[in-house]
Amino acid sequence: MSEAKFEKAVAIVQGLPKDGPVKPSQDDQLYFYSYFKQAKFGDNTTARPGMLDFVGKAKWDAWTNVKGTSKEDAWAKYVAKLLELLAKAPGQEAHIAEIEAA
Repeated sequence: MSEAKFEKAVAIVQGLPKDGPVKPSQDDQLYFYSYFKQAKFGDNTTARPGMLDFVGKAKWDAWTNVKGTSKEDAWAKYVAKLLELLAKAPGQEAHIAEIEAA
């Protein structure tokens, strides 16, 4: 898996329209978040957010749960998850081709 494929996948995920055919679930979004952070920054070394920061805690937990994953494995998992979601949605062949060509 190359960093170029990962970066292309990140751009696609960030550009998905909210009302588009690809609708990542909350779990999917946390999955993307955790492997993005792991790929970019490595293991989470930050303090866990406070009790009332539910979103922050969910993100922190998701990232912490992938501790020890290499940058290359994080790229691969991120890209594989996106390709899985794109394959289930109609009309996403162009996005799939963009990733595969990167």
